[in-house]
Amino acid sequence: MPAQALFTDLYELTMLRAYAEHGMTERAVFSLFVRKLPRGRNYLLACGLETIVDALETLRFSDDDIAYLASLERFPETFLRQLSAFRFTGDIHAMPEGTPVFPNEPILEIIAPIGEAQVVETIVLNQIGLQTILASKAARIVHAAQGRAVVDFGGRRAQGIDAAVKGARAFFIAGVSATSNLHAGRLYDLPVAGTVAHSFIEACVSESDAFKAFAATYPDTTLLVDTYDTLEGVRKVAALAGELGPACRLRGVRLDSGDLAALAKEARAILDAAGLGRLQILASGGLDEYEIDRLVRAGAPIDAFGIGTEMSVSGDAPALDIAYKLTEYAGVGRMKLSPGKRTLPGRKQVFRTFRDGVATGDVIGNHEESLPGVPLLQPVLRHGRRLGQTPPLRHIRAYAADAIASLPRPMVSLQPLETAYEVLVSPRLTAEEKSVRARIAGEAASSGNAASPPTKGVDADQCRTARGGYSWS
Repeated sequence: MPAQALFTDLYELTMLRAYAEHGMTERAVFSLFVRKLPRGRNYLLACGLETIVDALETLRFSDDDIAYLASLERFPETFLRQLSAFRFTGDIHAMPEGTPVFPNEPILEIIAPIGEAQVVETIVLNQIGLQTILASKAARIVHAAQGRAVVDFGGRRAQGIDAAVKGARAFFIAGVSATSNLHAGRLYDLPVAGTVAHSFIEACVSESDAFKAFAATYPDTTLLVDTYDTLEGVRKVAALAGELGPACRLRGVRLDSGDLAALAKEARAILDAAGLGRLQILASGGLDEYEIDRLVRAGAPIDAFGIGTEMSVSGDAPALDIAYKLTEYAGVGRMKLSPGKRTLPGRKQVFRTFRDGVATGDVIGNHEESLPGVPLLQPVLRHGRRLGQTPPLRHIRAYAADAIASLPRPMVSLQPLETAYEVLVSPRLTAEEKSVRARIAGEAASSGNAASPPTKGVDADQCRTARGGYSWS
């Protein structure tokens, strides 16, 4: 995607300037990881890497960007000239998209001069966080459908255009069959699908006239039957098919409200009695993975599901506790000491072990370690340039399907596990963590910071309103 350099927070640029002015140009390592799984989730599906690679390869501050920053009167001209020449020159090591991921495991690590790694924080968190949560939700819906097609109907309910389009991509990776959104279809070469809305039915003289007119224009359509009376609508579709005879190319009917399990069974009986066993039943209308699971378990003869709001906003878990933290600078491990916010220092690798093709656990180690299992973090960007060709989306989708299938069966169920998937930290990385923690604590104590009371807030005279926002100094 074309880079939007100003899609960053103000403090990223104030830090970028401060790094430059104080000669802090050494390479840093930033790790992106999720601290804990959202409620109800047993795993997450990593997604959004290709968006980040595209963005960092093309990251530029345009003349308009520089003019806007100059208007804020916060940055000197020398710094703005430096921004004009800004390029991302770092490396990325990342889990391939479609990899199941667990708490504290780095989804990706960026190794770059500290200012470069810092200024991309916002877009990395935004894009990986969004696409990972949406792909994870879609994977659950696809699992619940048990092989039945799932179609993305959620563009109109997604929280913005970018979320809708990136969501369609994430859904496809997770196994969704098609999207109704044409922009996403064109951009990512996704299969597109759609039927007809109630408004067309309502605008016609009668439901029968509406079906006949629409089928004349689109002979292979799926007709929406619940505008007035669902089962009467199904009977009218059957009657239309009888009128068309051998020329009938109708694909099916769509149920969008009511007791879908009961209606699907009655609709199937009506269609079968008319010799229309080939017509499929598509169900939609406020569905999520739990309702789909209920319908499947009830034996509802539904062939496909159209999913909107619940998938497009991940209604039950719309956000991730995702973090992007400095773990090394100038070759020295760095970490926070904040309670409950563990940060593993340095560059890392994640090793996944398998038994008979089923994942048995992960170990997070130092990147130089060679431990049993498959190393998950792979180099994808070096010196600001992509390594190899962009994998086709269908290859990523196939990889995701295999990776999900390799998880223990209880883990892909809709029910939370009582015992979490095992993720260990190697003895070497554990020792490094203790060493870094001790060093930082010792430095804090020797400087007197350890005895200082925690800061509760900022004095009013330290907070001033400035053009472009608030400044805490």
